[in-house]
Amino acid sequence: MSHHFRLFAAIALALGAAGSADAQTAAPAQKKIYCWDEGGGRRVCGDALPASAVDRARTEISAKSGMTTGQVDRALTEEERSAAEQAAEVARRQAEAEAMQKRRDLAMVESYLTEDDLRRAYGERTTLLDETLKASRLGVVNLRLSLLSLLRQASDMELANTPVTRKLIDSIQRQHTELQRQRQILQAQEADRAALERELADSVRRYREMRQATGDATTATAPQAGSTPTTR
Repeated sequence: MSHHFRLFAAIALALGAAGSADAQTAAPAQKKIYCWDEGGGRRVCGDALPASAVDRARTEISAKSGMTTGQVDRALTEEERSAAEQAAEVARRQAEAEAMQKRRDLAMVESYLTEDDLRRAYGERTTLLDETLKASRLGVVNLRLSLLSLLRQASDMELANTPVTRKLIDSIQRQHTELQRQRQILQAQEADRAALERELADSVRRYREMRQATGDATTATAPQAGSTPTTR
């Protein structure tokens, strides 16, 4: 056997082995059967997916085994995508708010050693707001009495067939306007007082929960009294 023949044979064997490996590597992808709804309750299946069905919900089935290999939901409309984005944004903000609230609760537990300390901190705000409410209520009562006095003057003048002066009419209008304004302020202050009471109750509840959670964690991680460390 000549040298050239042996060389050609080696090249042929190498090429044949490479071709066999390439054929195994480039094996065709598994064929699929696509099934989708065309509308009106009509179910369509085929081995190719037309452009009209790309955005439809479909089931993908292996042509070889007949088993379902995948499920693709239909494409969202513009309105649905917008609604989904808004829902995701709301969920993100809610998660951030919950995380911030948890940090505040932890800071509250670290700031107040006992529940009484927390209540005393709220007590200062409550006392200040109660004093403000007391002054506002007294102001409303005084304005009302003053307005009644002016109205009585106007009534007496009318009963005496005396024209009510422009000055008295202006005073009545100003007093009535101020009384309405002070009543609105008082209503807002009363709403603030009720909100503070609810905030205190909520803070006490969260304080107890966080104190219990941090206390349990401390108990779980701290070594028990009298226990003997294990040495290895």
